[in-house]
Amino acid sequence: MKTVSVIIPAHNAAATIATTLASLRGEAEVIGEVLLVDDGSTDDTVADAQQAAARLLLPLRVLAASCRDAGGARNVALAEARHPWVYLIDADDLHLRGGLGALLRQAETQPKADMIVGAYRRRVSGQDRQIKVPNGYQAACLANASAYVKGDIRSVAVGSVLASRHLIGETRFPVGLAYDEDTLFWARLMSKASLAMIQQPVMIYEVSPERSDDRFAINPVRRFLEWRRQLRTLADCDIPLSALKTREGLVALKIARVHYARGDLNMAARFLAIASAAPKRRSEAWRCLRYKFKLAARRRLSFPITQMRSAL
Repeated sequence: MKTVSVIIPAHNAAATIATTLASLRGEAEVIGEVLLVDDGSTDDTVADAQQAAARLLLPLRVLAASCRDAGGARNVALAEARHPWVYLIDADDLHLRGGLGALLRQAETQPKADMIVGAYRRRVSGQDRQIKVPNGYQAACLANASAYVKGDIRSVAVGSVLASRHLIGETRFPVGLAYDEDTLFWARLMSKASLAMIQQPVMIYEVSPERSDDRFAINPVRRFLEWRRQLRTLADCDIPLSALKTREGLVALKIARVHYARGDLNMAARFLAIASAAPKRRSEAWRCLRYKFKLAARRRLSFPITQMRSAL
């Protein structure tokens, strides 16, 4: 029975979209529609997708958009989805055969569940890394949402979750953010969901470390403030402020790490101060302390060189 709306946002994804669609071929019997949101592509994304879908016998619908924003593009499709279950995957990721079927079977086993979380394989720069298995997704809704924001339970990837259209309702991705918009979306769903999980990997999440780090390196202060403003709106889901501040610290520590690695020690110190002031687990406290020592050491090493240059 065709019960799933698959949503794929795409911007200039001609190099990968056919492969992503091909990875869904084995799930054709449960896929009622594939909603491809063409977000202002200037390459052959649409033509390649249409040719691949016709060859694979997948029911493709192309939705034109000009969001230039993954969250905004997903929102376009969420408003158009017609089937009881919604599955999101990005245009450069891969679904693993049998994944949708496994998620749906778990939904049948737990009829009250309206959000099913699966494991996923993480591939970094083309190299397979560890399998990320969900944990802790059996507690009460609000406890799950708070734990997710704080990083106490395993993060999910777009492509590892099946959510009911009824659960999603009017919930949408925040737009205009450079990072973490999916975390905010999943947290909102978790705050009201009946959750279930499976240990089976259902997708391959492709990661480019350079591209991921670039998100934190460009206009870091403005982007962080925009993201924090959206994060704080989760308070209307009754997620405690302490959990939101913990998330701020986690993201600030990521930004500090990127700027430290790229040699911008002043910006690294600025975000490290935010991370140090936030509530945190012992592991994050140790990382903050370690980066403080590393920053101090690099500054001591660079100080004589700066003095020599000034003298010359």
